[in-house]
Amino acid sequence: MSDFERHTAGREARRGAPRRHWAPEAERGEDMLRRYLGAVAATSSTGGEAAPEERAAPARTGRRVPAHSTAPRVGDVMREPAVSVSGDVPFLEVARTLAHEHLSAVPVVDAEAHVVGMVSESDLLAKAAVMAITRPPGPLGKLKDRRLHEKSRGETAATLMTYPAITVHPADTVADAAWTAARSRLKRLPVTDYRDRLVGVVTRADLLRSLVRDDTEIREEIESRILRGEHHLEPEAIEVTVEGGVVTVEGRVDVALAPGLVESIRAIEDVDDVVDHLTGVT
Repeated sequence: MSDFERHTAGREARRGAPRRHWAPEAERGEDMLRRYLGAVAATSSTGGEAAPEERAAPARTGRRVPAHSTAPRVGDVMREPAVSVSGDVPFLEVARTLAHEHLSAVPVVDAEAHVVGMVSESDLLAKAAVMAITRPPGPLGKLKDRRLHEKSRGETAATLMTYPAITVHPADTVADAAWTAARSRLKRLPVTDYRDRLVGVVTRADLLRSLVRDDTEIREEIESRILRGEHHLEPEAIEVTVEGGVVTVEGRVDVALAPGLVESIRAIEDVDDVVDHLTGVT
């Protein structure tokens, strides 16, 4: 029995068991990275280090089952349908798929769309290198080198892939998925349903955009949802500026309305602080 067959048998057994001034763009990019890392760090401080079996499993009954009502979910940002290949697809066809779809990795699925692994450019690179070598390799002393050379003999996606695949679920928070991607150093994560079937894919760029909005987007949400929607104010009455996630509000507003207005703004995702220059009127 091969390593993959042993892994598959173990997985099936577990499944049957009961479950338990720089340039402006550079400055903006650095600010986004700072806030992204802050979000990932916040996730780790609330249990992100826990092993998957130690973490509470998210509900699988829908896309949005939030522990925190405003936390973005993977199901909101994933790409669907996801490109995938079956395990019997030849090496060259996998390479063509990656090139045609402009992907760095692709999930490998079985006949029932269960994700059984991921095959990436790195997996294919060892195969291509061995094919290009005209002389026998030298002594393979290191275990990692021996495994790499052994894998390079594969001819299909199933024999070249890395397994088991690291996956996330639609109901997982974007912050949790970002932490998973950061720890595993993966650019793409397959998204699976409660039966481990492929339903989409999420990239690090998708997670970053969801975690960190730029200042313009934050200001637009304040003007549309907070000023107009919640407090029935015209945006022209209140001057809102956002810089690096810090919101400054100026203007004249009903004295009874001001505290709630400031707290509504402070509760928005990606708002780091609110500078209150409002003048209360009766």
